[in-house]
Amino acid sequence: MTRTWQRTLSTAATLTLAVVTLGGSAFAAAPVELVGKGTVPADALDKSGLIGPICQQGAPATCVDKAILGGFGSDIAYTGHDDVYIAAPDRGPYDGLTDVPYVDRFHFLRITTDVGAAYPNIKTTLLDTRFLRKGNQRFVGAAGAFDTRFDPEGIRVSPEGSFFISDEYGPFVLEFNRQGNLLRRIPVPAKFRISNVSADPTAELTGNTSGRQANRGMEGLAISPDGATLFGIMQSALLQDNGLATGTTTRLGLNNRILRIDLATGDTKEYVYTLEAINRGQGVSEILAVNDHQFLVLERDNRSNLPGSTAPPTRKKLWLIDIAGATDVSGVASLPAGALPGSITPVSKTLFLDLLDPTFGLTPTIAEKMEGLTWGPDLADGRHLLYVISDNDLSPTLATQLYAFAIDPSAVDLRAQRLPDPLFPPGQVRKALD
Repeated sequence: MTRTWQRTLSTAATLTLAVVTLGGSAFAAAPVELVGKGTVPADALDKSGLIGPICQQGAPATCVDKAILGGFGSDIAYTGHDDVYIAAPDRGPYDGLTDVPYVDRFHFLRITTDVGAAYPNIKTTLLDTRFLRKGNQRFVGAAGAFDTRFDPEGIRVSPEGSFFISDEYGPFVLEFNRQGNLLRRIPVPAKFRISNVSADPTAELTGNTSGRQANRGMEGLAISPDGATLFGIMQSALLQDNGLATGTTTRLGLNNRILRIDLATGDTKEYVYTLEAINRGQGVSEILAVNDHQFLVLERDNRSNLPGSTAPPTRKKLWLIDIAGATDVSGVASLPAGALPGSITPVSKTLFLDLLDPTFGLTPTIAEKMEGLTWGPDLADGRHLLYVISDNDLSPTLATQLYAFAIDPSAVDLRAQRLPDPLFPPGQVRKALD
């Protein structure tokens, strides 16, 4: 059965970018137009076939359906064909603290935008749901399932027909085939991993002096257009990079690391990405390749527009960054919390798109966790299509929000990604839409 969702939001808007200089070159002023809005209801179900409730630990009355569809805005990528996207929810409802483990899965979705039509004009259709596995075991979101725990946060498709997912628990990078079977784990330098692994986030925060902060691992993943290189970005600064004030759980460091991985050789490089701010839980949510040296990075705040909260959103911005000329800090053991020494050049960054700009009219209702970034197929007029999608944490009360932006080609030097034959056969797409 086909499940299709649309919800009302509002009208189109255009933001004009000023001329900016990035990495020594300038591009002309160009419009970024909001051309689509839509939602997927919070109570929609997936095609996993799972039956029954999954409940919060210690709160048996606080439950959702095991087949709840949501969280796919955490990581989403275009497959290159038939308006089909692949997406994987993160570790499940209630931050993975459930009475039975949440079974990790991924979805094939068809997403289209009827540009020029009244909102809601983004149509989302679930095509299929598949589980993520290693051998005969299914990965699960439970923090205490150390052999099979998996917290998907970034997803990208390879030219060979597989896909990569960054795991916030490790952090790790895993490669899967289109059926969801694990093909390999890609090594990540030891400096990113913590030594005191625990199901208790507090223990991870206070029991480690290096590696990722608790629940602040590799939040975003990008792949170069030729498919040869991955770029993972942490949500926040590593512990040894003064990520936390000494002996506390107070976030401090602004200097975050981007990890570059050569998929053929395993060689790595690291670059510094300096966050705009860290108050109110702010950090990086996603990274998306523009070409082999430029990327879009999404920074956002936490604790905004939540049920019962009066906190307004303060920061949900997309930055255009360039690693050209940035220092490789692979050999730098520790970064300062603030100003970098003259010997280290961070990636350059220029504001590309502010989701809270009044021009777009999104502020009153925009979701707390805007996290997913993916290019779609170019529009008929030649403009690039960019989707920005929320992660609703599989909440039974928060709808997933989808926004579509048309980007003038003069605004970015976008290079088409080399993608495989269809991951989801066209015949099955047509059947699912019947």
